[in-house]
Formats: sequence, C-alpha cells, structure tokens
Amino acid sequence: MPRRNIALLLLIAAFSLACYFKVNYYGRILVFAMDEIRERALEEVDQQELFEGALEGMTGRLDGYSVYIAPKELTEFEENLDQEFGGVGIQILMDQQTRQLIVVTPLYGTPAHKAGIRAGDVILRIDGVGTHGLSIHDAAERMRGKPGEPVVLTVQHPGERKPIDVKIVRAVIQVDSVLGDTRDAEGHWNYFLDGHDGIGYLRIESFGKETVNELNHALATLTEAGMRGLVLDLRNDPGGLLTAAVGTCDLLVDSGVIVTTRDRSQKVKRTYEATAPGTYGGFPIAVLVNQKSASASEIVAACLQDQRKDAVVVGQRTYGKGTVQEVILLEGGLGALKLTTSSYWRPSGKDIHRTRKATEEDDWGVRPDKGYEVVLDEEGWIRLVHWRNRRDANQKLEPGHSPDELDPADLAADRQLAKALEYVRQAISSKQQAAGSR
Repeated sequence: MPRRNIALLLLIAAFSLACYFKVNYYGRILVFAMDEIRERALEEVDQQELFEGALEGMTGRLDGYSVYIAPKELTEFEENLDQEFGGVGIQILMDQQTRQLIVVTPLYGTPAHKAGIRAGDVILRIDGVGTHGLSIHDAAERMRGKPGEPVVLTVQHPGERKPIDVKIVRAVIQVDSVLGDTRDAEGHWNYFLDGHDGIGYLRIESFGKETVNELNHALATLTEAGMRGLVLDLRNDPGGLLTAAVGTCDLLVDSGVIVTTRDRSQKVKRTYEATAPGTYGGFPIAVLVNQKSASASEIVAACLQDQRKDAVVVGQRTYGKGTVQEVILLEGGLGALKLTTSSYWRPSGKDIHRTRKATEEDDWGVRPDKGYEVVLDEEGWIRLVHWRNRRDANQKLEPGHSPDELDPADLAADRQLAKALEYVRQAISSKQQAAGSR
C-alpha cells in the first residue's frame, strides 16, 4: 500500500477516535450496548430499530410532550395542526399522573360526537390495541384513516365502571375553532346569549390556522350589532398554535406584553407584544377556563387577566401545560425529535407551566380571579356536557325526562357561565352609572 494512503488512513482513524471520545461517557456506553445487542442477541435485530427504540426510550423519560418521530411518521406529524383531516373528531390529552389517554372534547357534529363519545372519557383501546404507553401522536395515528373506514374505541365514561366499545366511521373533519352559543335554522352560530341583551358568547375549541380570522369575524359581527360585554369560553380547549394565541390576544389587548418564552435558565428567548390597530375594546370580558384548558388557551386567559382591567377569569384552575416544542430533524432522514425547549411566561412574569415536581400550592397555570372560582365535580361536569351538547343541537327535553337532566334552554344550568354573566352584567351596569354621573 502506498505510504500516502497509509498516512490518510491513519489520519482518518485519529479523527474518528477523537470524535468518539468527544461523546460523553453515557453516549459511549449507549453505542457499546447497541453494538452488543446487534452482535450477540439471540434474535437478529435491525440497527435502525435499535436506534429508534433508544430515542423513544430517552424521550419517554422527559415531559409528556417530548417524543421521537420516526421517518414514516413525519408527514402525518406535519399535518397535525391542519384544520381538515380524516379521523373521528376528538381532542385528546395524556394525563400526566395516570398516563391515560383522555378525551378533552368531541368536536360538534363529527363522527365521535354523533357516536356518543364524551368529554372526560378514558380511551382504553383503539381497534383492540391497548393505549397505555402510547404517545398522543401514536394514538392519533391509530384513530386516523381513510374516510368511510370504521374504528372501534373502547372507552370508559366518567363515573361508569364498565368500559364500552364504540364503533365510529371515519370522515373528513372540518373544524370550526370559534363557536357561538346556539345555531340558527340554517346551522349558523348565534354569537349573542339568548335572553341576555348585548352579551356575546364565543367558544374557542382549539387554536388553529383559521382561529384569528374566525374570531375577528365573530367580534366584528358582535360589535356591529351593539355588543356590550363578552364571555370568552376556553373550557376544555387543549391549545394549539402559539401564533393563534398571540393573534387572539392582539385582537383584545391594545398594548403590552402578551407572552414571553424562556429557556430552563429563565432567560427570555422571545417576547410577543400587542399592537393597537384592530383591537376590540370598551366592553368587559369574562374568560371561562377549567382544568382541561391548556397551552394556547392558558396564554390567552393569562394575558387578558394581566393586561385588561375589565377582564376576569372564571371557573377552575387551568391544566398548566405551558411549554414550547421544537422539531429537530435528524441527519440521514432518520426522523426528528420534538423536544420541549422553553416555557410560556405570562405578562406578570410568572411561569404558566406545571413542572413534574410542582405541587398544587405552587404558582402555575391560570387561577380564577378572587371570588370567581366555581368548581364542578365529575358528576356536575358530565351533566353540563350533556346540557351543552343538547343546546348546541337545539334539542328540547322530551316529556318524562329524568329530573336530573338540565333544561338546554336554561343558562343557569351552567354555574360557571352564570358566574361569568354575573360579572359582565355588573360591569356593564357600573359603566352605565359612571357615564350617567358625568
């Protein structure tokens, strides 16, 4: 072999050795373990399978939102926040303590809603495959499929002991993220609360690409019709796009910080601020939240609570999911890491996120304003969900109904909404009295 080639090989070997020892101690052990398994395991295993398994294991030891995305899953992942997709029409969360898959809400009019899936349902199996240990991404992937194809979810309704199988036929899901109180005869949303003069009611189901446009349209419609106060319902909203949350706040706040993102050393990575043009103001706002309001919905609730003097938060403490995930593509087309790299901090300078070590006494999430906490137990929430579903569909109670059922026409059935209305009416009255005394 020519001396020149030998020298080149020695140089390459020295460079490779230097790179190897730059890997930390645990990294070298991991490489050693993978090699040993590949060489000596009784059953032959593909090197890429070992690699993917290692990354899945590592991300599984982090928070519930950091995951490894295999190459075959990348396309579906990139479509996750689209407003139109083939599926059953539910929003899901992973319970941090139990690691169970929970239905946040079935989207109105979708196959899941029509099949009787309820908010708070625990999804135990998808087509017979247990969900324990599945990531949210894996679960969503199993529920997706071609429109017209069925999927069977084994669910346990809140308060019921025996699971049931629910067959759902997949469809193309077209999601309206901003809803009103009731629908008219043509299926359009009514954005005013019936019987409450001048008080608007808007529900944001999730924060997607069209949320800001939909909200702007609804607010313009309400303003033109003489809205005097607003109830913004973010209950059971699992979040979505940061840009949609920021845009929502910018419609309702004319200046100041909306949210900052900070790294683990609490250093500010980015600050989002409100701008005056296009702001809707001059009316009191009651923001409804509960323990399933998360992420983007917490950003909006915190911003309004901190930046608008005429806004209050009503209901129950939010979920405490205030983190930012970055997608890091791996070399060689080996997939990607979705890694939590920072958290959302509210304008007051407090962290929204509930860490794994946080206690109930710690200051995370968004708490209702003093005097506006309204707690619903599990049974009360189940009844309220049934009430809201009937109200959405303009259903009336049939003769001989159970005395425990709530009348869809009676807004007082929703105690959290009733408390929000109490604030808005008082604020409108105070404003009128102040104007009359000038």
